[in-house]
Amino acid sequence: MATVQLVNINKVYENGYHAIHDLDLEIADKEFLVLVGPSGCGKSTALRMIAGLETISGGTMMIGDKVVNEVEPKDRDIAMVFQNYALYPHMSVYDNIGFALKLAKVPKDEIDMRVRKAAAILELEDNLDRKPGQLSGGQRQRVAMGRAIVRQPAAFLMDEPLSNLDAKLRVQMRAEIAALQRELAVTTVYVTHDQIEAMTMGDRVAVLKDGYLQQVDTPQNLYDHPVNVFVAAFIGSPSMNLFEAEVHLSGDVGTVTLGSHTLGLDAGCLAKNPKLREYDGRRVIVGIRPEDYEDATLAPEIPAAQRITSKVVLLEALGSEIMVHFRVEAPTVDSGDPDAAEDKGVAGQANAVGRFSPRSTARMGQEIEIAISTENLHFFDATTHQSIEA
Repeated sequence: MATVQLVNINKVYENGYHAIHDLDLEIADKEFLVLVGPSGCGKSTALRMIAGLETISGGTMMIGDKVVNEVEPKDRDIAMVFQNYALYPHMSVYDNIGFALKLAKVPKDEIDMRVRKAAAILELEDNLDRKPGQLSGGQRQRVAMGRAIVRQPAAFLMDEPLSNLDAKLRVQMRAEIAALQRELAVTTVYVTHDQIEAMTMGDRVAVLKDGYLQQVDTPQNLYDHPVNVFVAAFIGSPSMNLFEAEVHLSGDVGTVTLGSHTLGLDAGCLAKNPKLREYDGRRVIVGIRPEDYEDATLAPEIPAAQRITSKVVLLEALGSEIMVHFRVEAPTVDSGDPDAAEDKGVAGQANAVGRFSPRSTARMGQEIEIAISTENLHFFDATTHQSIEA
């Protein structure tokens, strides 16, 4: 096993396009690290540079204690799993899994032992004589995983391996891949554009945008302590609600004004955000997670100063919760995510979404009082979009 280190890595193409900017990242031995970001952010380019499939324009790439900038892909001791599986259609599952070992002239009895062990781990024993065309998408993905496992590499590299599967199978396979990685204890770098996939699989998650590393941390810390507006909006589903606002403080309390709405800020909010005192009377960006909204009739403990009234424009009943879409009379904020649907509301009213209890009596088209847990608000500098959190 091995660590993977990217030190000041850059990628500039011949046409001058700068795809990766000064990327510093260390993936620990046996760690499962996920690279996530919107389309074109550079995550697959970074993975391909680790694999040796893309040349490095600047910086140092290390696998274990060896600099691999000029090392051929076949000599890097890595195994890659691709989005399209890259299986040989004319070969059986057995031969697909063992093909790399055959090329490496591994003895036949060892090939057989490794292939059958991988097939047992992946529940493919009954399919070893079948061709890829006779398998389901999930089974073909397992064959691709088996081909990586038998090589016993220092690191796995996975480039959006689940994107061709249907939603239900993706959920099943991401759990299987995460469990398999823990069982094999192999350093793994996994690329995805799906932030739910990233949050549920990675020991740590690295968020990229426009070739720049925005933040790398555990999934929960990314969610609770995003360093900027982009990470705040990108991590979490539904996305964080972001509004332009203005802060006014007085002692240990204060208010935040979002358009026509004014919310009270209690001592708990200011204790969690001490740097907010530097923004008294200034514009900020305020972020509200969907779960920090609730039907006010179900949250009597939240005072009137932390409530707003709005009209429900859409309901999504999911059984265990209700997604309630409503209007907030405040300017919206561009998070910088090119993949995000532009949703600016109408007539100066921003669209917002709350995650309500299924016991809510909210009805489409009706006005509703909404309680907001202001202690959990996120605040960002209106100019830099960086977190104001201490």
